[in-house]
Amino acid sequence: MQKHLPNITEPIMKWFEMNKRELPWRNDREPYHVWISEIMLQQTRIEAVKKYYVHFMQALPDIKSLSVVPEDQLLKLWEGLGYYSRARNLKKAAEMIMFQYNGEFPHSYEQLLTLPGIGEYTAGAIASICFNEKVTAVDGNVLRVTARILGSKKNVLLTETKKEAVQLLLEKMPPQSGTFNEALMELGELICLPNGIPLCGNCPLKENCIACKEHLTSEIPVREKKLKRRKEQKSVFLIVSHNKMAIEKRPSKGLLSGMYQLPNIEGFHTENELYHILKDWNVTPEEIAFIKETKHIFTHIDWYMKGYRVTVNQQYDRFLWVSPEELSEQYALPTAFQLFLNDSQ
Repeated sequence: MQKHLPNITEPIMKWFEMNKRELPWRNDREPYHVWISEIMLQQTRIEAVKKYYVHFMQALPDIKSLSVVPEDQLLKLWEGLGYYSRARNLKKAAEMIMFQYNGEFPHSYEQLLTLPGIGEYTAGAIASICFNEKVTAVDGNVLRVTARILGSKKNVLLTETKKEAVQLLLEKMPPQSGTFNEALMELGELICLPNGIPLCGNCPLKENCIACKEHLTSEIPVREKKLKRRKEQKSVFLIVSHNKMAIEKRPSKGLLSGMYQLPNIEGFHTENELYHILKDWNVTPEEIAFIKETKHIFTHIDWYMKGYRVTVNQQYDRFLWVSPEELSEQYALPTAFQLFLNDSQ
């Protein structure tokens, strides 16, 4: 990136004051509220997060309640947000705050970084918004804004590019550091849009933006991934007996650890092979009916899945049997498996 950002501070602060959205976690500067919202907002759109945030706060209104919540209840509250290790880290961090900080949220950026699940961005957001510490909160939105202003074609996924952006933003940061960080994020959310045409005509920084002036917004930011994805095939069983369906708990470690799932096996199989696999589980199917084939994308893995509705005449001890209502209210079932529920009738 270039050595200096142009004058962005005053224009973006004025724009934010006039255009910031009313969001439930902006009603105050309570660090617990900011923390939960920031973790929820990772990989999830703001509009989708609102209902999760309100429901979460109703159930767990403070650090103490989060520190003692049973894991099944916590994962149920998180159901649909994905990345369930984040929910577990929330509880671990709450426990740490209760025991090491006597229930008081850590005030400094460095202390925040010691909490499970809190990285540089989240620590920066909390420290600046809640405690006005002069630190940055650089996420994808902020990197996109800075790259376009500078006309930079450096790969924004590289650590060195992020570090350069941090230094440049610190040079422009006013005493109201939290408001400045929020303004940059808001601009990236509402105006300097990704994967499409940014609303440059409405941008308070358009006069100082090289990407806008030189028509480079479709080329910037540069995001070059070097990630090899793994592909897995799975056959998924929706095993039903009267008004109950079979679920089971996943292992305590690994992908979707500790959550519930529909019984499944690796690979695709013929109906005859599926019948014998079920028999090996001491499950006698009355009928096996194909539901659908679908795909679910994780960060590093793609699941290719075929689902089958298996009708049985008894509830086998191998599984936990639940009604649709019980599943909805009590058990966290990952989206990958929920894909087969609505199409199974």
